[in-house]
Amino acid sequence: MAGASRGVGRGIARGLGEAGATVIVTARSSETGARTEMRPEAIEDTAREVDAAGGRGHHYLCDHLSERAVDELIRWVLRRFGRIDVAVSSVWGGNEGFDGTRYPDGTGWGTPFWRRSAEPFGRFLEGGPYAGLLLARAVAPAMVSAKGGLIALVSVDTQHGYLGDLFYDVAKAATNRLALAFAEELRPHGVTALGLSPGHVRTERVRDLGQGDEATESPLYAGRALAALAADPNVAERAGQILHAADLADAYGFTDADGTRPPRLRIDR
Repeated sequence: MAGASRGVGRGIARGLGEAGATVIVTARSSETGARTEMRPEAIEDTAREVDAAGGRGHHYLCDHLSERAVDELIRWVLRRFGRIDVAVSSVWGGNEGFDGTRYPDGTGWGTPFWRRSAEPFGRFLEGGPYAGLLLARAVAPAMVSAKGGLIALVSVDTQHGYLGDLFYDVAKAATNRLALAFAEELRPHGVTALGLSPGHVRTERVRDLGQGDEATESPLYAGRALAALAADPNVAERAGQILHAADLADAYGFTDADGTRPPRLRIDR
């Protein structure tokens, strides 16, 4: 579970824990080392939440923008556990330093592309699609050899229109296209790849920015969606799709942490 120190990644780890899974929680933020943006959350916290939910949590400090580090992570997992059934990338660094209004370079959300530097664009691509590519290419050989497995990329569905910020929109669209391309190349080998699109999630960052009341779902909603996909023997039928957590709740019958079933995120432009 890549990118699981907080946010949607932590919710997915917890959802898999509820299903009794052994979950390897990875990210850059640790109790014993550096933490991104000096935030308090750490991979050890998430691993403990997996345990409390009924699974078995293990933490592993990993920079998911380093090909070598990701390769070493996968080798460690295979040596210790023998196989990898599900790999999820929820890594997202595009909003680091965003205070709810402005990015660190002073530009605001949705600033026209010709009025902003192009330099931050690389961080959006690294902190989303590139991290997903590194995880998938590292884990695919083991899954291909086993003739089975599920690779999921957490993103936002871009099919129904522009997301409101060029850098954000293109990064999410690229992640979605990766899910499709992975699916096409892995399908003949019995491995499924897809994308998962949560709604407006009540993450730690969202709460800290005072936007918790505007959010419609908890991080666990996406976690239960992923757990349902992982348990579905017919999940290959969904390969290459970008699946909404809300649609999966209707299909599989799960609810959010409070017992509700929040609807799809609607982006009005």
